[in-house]
Amino acid sequence: MIEKLTDKIIKYGKIAGKRGLTPGYSGNISAKYLDKILITSTGAANGFLDEEDISIIDFSGNQIGGYKKPSSEKMLHIEFYKKRPDIGAILHFHCPYLSAFAASGIEPDKNVMAEVVYAFCEIPIAEYALPGSIELVTNTSKFFDKYDVVIMKNHGVIAGGRDLKDAFLKLESCEAYAKTLLCAKLLGGAKMLPDVEVEKIYGLRNK
Repeated sequence: MIEKLTDKIIKYGKIAGKRGLTPGYSGNISAKYLDKILITSTGAANGFLDEEDISIIDFSGNQIGGYKKPSSEKMLHIEFYKKRPDIGAILHFHCPYLSAFAASGIEPDKNVMAEVVYAFCEIPIAEYALPGSIELVTNTSKFFDKYDVVIMKNHGVIAGGRDLKDAFLKLESCEAYAKTLLCAKLLGGAKMLPDVEVEKIYGLRNK
């Protein structure tokens, strides 16, 4: 099973690389397996992963498998899993359009696209802290109980899902939404849905 999960991490890393979601050596991927976490190693390029780029850690951050040092963002991943038992995989990328919002410190407009309102409500932005630091974990994890996708100011974005496919599709959807918002600015700005329509969409989520 660990071998299959390793293969899936490699698969989605390469897909993300081909779609320009994880440039260069940036970002990391993890997946939960029982009481263990498979996570990409420090300095790994997600678009060019192989088996040696996957490390295994426990929920205290100790390395218990693999040949390379696990990602410096391992504690961020661990905290997401601890806060959300429903999360089985996590992607932390520096997608260009979501990272534009991270760089500007501006939270993406909410209540613009019905599908995004339904799936995410909104995409919050966490305050900046040094990558790999406990402060980053503290600043970002406060959103994990309510949100699956969180932007990190001057850094990137993190997304969690039931499995690797779910996490990838959530992140890809939010990246497309960020691109749509930026393009809409060229046309005069996005138009918000009326509150009454937003409430109707929220109602669909409860059916």
